[in-house]
Amino acid sequence: MKYVIVIPDGCADEPQESLDGKTPLQAAATPNMDDLAKLGIVGRANHTPSHLPAGSAVANMSLLGYDPNANFTGRAPLEAAAQGLEIGDNDWVVRCNLVTVQDQVMRSFTSEHISSEEAQQLLAVAQDQVADADVEFVPGVSYRNLMMFRPTGSVAPFSMETRTTPPHDLSDQSIAEDYPRGPGSGLLSDLMRQSLDWFSEHPVNEARVSRGVLPATNVWLWGLGQRPNLESFESLHGLKGAMITAVDLLRGLAALIGWDRIEVPGATGYVDTDFAAKGQYGIEALSKYDIVCVHVEASDEASHEGDVVKKVKAIEDVDRDVVGPILQHLQNCGEPWRMMVTPDHPTYCSTKTHTHGDVPFAMAGSDLQADSLDAYHEINAAESEVSYDTGSQLMSFFLKT
Repeated sequence: MKYVIVIPDGCADEPQESLDGKTPLQAAATPNMDDLAKLGIVGRANHTPSHLPAGSAVANMSLLGYDPNANFTGRAPLEAAAQGLEIGDNDWVVRCNLVTVQDQVMRSFTSEHISSEEAQQLLAVAQDQVADADVEFVPGVSYRNLMMFRPTGSVAPFSMETRTTPPHDLSDQSIAEDYPRGPGSGLLSDLMRQSLDWFSEHPVNEARVSRGVLPATNVWLWGLGQRPNLESFESLHGLKGAMITAVDLLRGLAALIGWDRIEVPGATGYVDTDFAAKGQYGIEALSKYDIVCVHVEASDEASHEGDVVKKVKAIEDVDRDVVGPILQHLQNCGEPWRMMVTPDHPTYCSTKTHTHGDVPFAMAGSDLQADSLDAYHEINAAESEVSYDTGSQLMSFFLKT
């Protein structure tokens, strides 16, 4: 049996006035996702327990079949795993965005998608300037970076009660009331404020301003946590898996559950990603792996920008270049198969942020009897009798285990 999961991140949404009352998923031309729905079933699942952050870390952990109530220890450690960073028992990992804050308003949580090279230069200065020997800034991809806190003399000041706010939840909003809170928050807030001085006259920012591009004004620290301990997917299900993604969070989850990670040239984690290459690499991976997951970030990034038109196009690109070719391959491969399309969480264009709640899934396979729903979108999913309030249970249903 061959299994494929396609995750159009954050594609679930609410009806849009600009789309005549349709959701972006409804409005998008998705003949291949609709074919999947016609061949099989449409349902819904909730991957974001109300007491946990409504973000990709919790949601994708659940989607891959791991109960976040028992396994979630923070977002940043998952990204550290993607980079192969060693995390000691007393270490804490913190997500470190490079952001643009002007007049106490979050103008861009990505510093207009700053390049990785520019980010490395800014974080090198941060490392030179930071006075705390326990702090290490670790460059990642573009605005997505990490800060390691490795206590040398005593335990770290943080706890699971430390609260931080994802910067993508603050787009075009005041940040005045959203600095870290709770144990160790003073240390994080101080570093965020100090970085304003470190970056203010940096050549990278001076060059960006001269080009008419927003500068990276400071670091934003959030999503902290300690090392998780996840049982391997193969030991749980007897299947060898692979992840295709451009996002460190998913790379890290894959590493922690024992999946291989397949890097696709031209995969960017944004709307300019090479959708067709992701689809083709997904097909090729099926010759080696039992289960392949293709994650596409584009629809989520469009949501964070509040751009409905861009979100619809991203969904259509996933349908045409990822879902379509893979579905056709499975139908002609001569082996039993199952395929599922599902986002991890809803991301509303109106709020530009992730939210809790159900997401729709479409699932079909050579041994799965079709229901009466013939299109894939939130409205049909809401009518389905197939529902998982505990989203982590969906994986067992998909795998028939």
